[in-house]
Amino acid sequence: MPDGALPVLDVSGLKTIFRTRGGEVHAVNSVSFDLRPGELLGVVGESGSGKSVTMMSLIGLLPTPPAEVRDGRVMFDGKDLLHCTPAELRAVRGPGIGFIFQDPMTSLNPVFTVGYQLREPLMKHMGMTKAQAQVRAKELLELVGIPDAERRLRDFPHQFSGGMRQRVMIAIALACDPKVLIADEPTTALDVTIQAQILELVKELRQKLGMAIVWITHDLGVIAGIADRIMVMYGGQVVEQGPVSEVFHKPRHPYTRALLKTVPSVRGERTAKLSVIEGQPPILRDAPSACPFRDRCAQAFDRCASENPARTPVGPGHDAACFWDFDADAPRTHEAAHA
Repeated sequence: MPDGALPVLDVSGLKTIFRTRGGEVHAVNSVSFDLRPGELLGVVGESGSGKSVTMMSLIGLLPTPPAEVRDGRVMFDGKDLLHCTPAELRAVRGPGIGFIFQDPMTSLNPVFTVGYQLREPLMKHMGMTKAQAQVRAKELLELVGIPDAERRLRDFPHQFSGGMRQRVMIAIALACDPKVLIADEPTTALDVTIQAQILELVKELRQKLGMAIVWITHDLGVIAGIADRIMVMYGGQVVEQGPVSEVFHKPRHPYTRALLKTVPSVRGERTAKLSVIEGQPPILRDAPSACPFRDRCAQAFDRCASENPARTPVGPGHDAACFWDFDADAPRTHEAAHA
């Protein structure tokens, strides 16, 4: 990644709500981050922390209603995606931003062949003829490691294994040479051997194609192996972000520290119990006015119940939204917290 390169994606103050019978749910709360050319950003957090909703908000993939992107700015290719028309957003999906969904069986259309589903974006976005798209579709299946690609283009999704279907989804996402690839927990439903193959494939494709990638997962072990930078989400907001090595070795938010303690160590004692995070993530009926993690946090004190901490620098390229100073093992002063 070139030093000083402008972000390929720049998100600022993103807010997304869902209207339900029980009232509004504030799913994404003032999320800000950027993605640099060629970078792989890992996004982690428990289910319900806002990871997928944040990324789907960027390119208009949420059903509206009940969803509503209420505020924010998403800059990509010199335009704010939140102010684009549906037609403009459809033009961005594919050649601009590719998306790999978690479950390939529900994402692939069961009544069309894999070849048809690969040709369609190539003909629509790249202006290819059917014959040209067929050649490119075969190349894409070969790129993602599917053997006998020409024959397999005639097969339907149910004729592929889970791992092969996920490779097809990656091929479709790569079809139009996107600048950004968003992968939403693409290995969660796969066994560990296939997971390892898909992760290795992504590493190879990133090196070969040089695209920027957002990888959403709840698996910190995956992030440790592939990401440059990590963004930790909780309660619909970013609570910590920074270089992977920095965050893993010097976490500065209690939630990040708790997540890391739930990961088993290969060097640990055989009788050691895995740590758990007591309690449940919040369902936010209102925009958070206090720290959303306070009820599950051992470091919480009075200020955490009356004020939502802003992200503040805690190291090189590293920030965290917490009032606790782990170096001093004491609450931060107001001056330090707002530095």
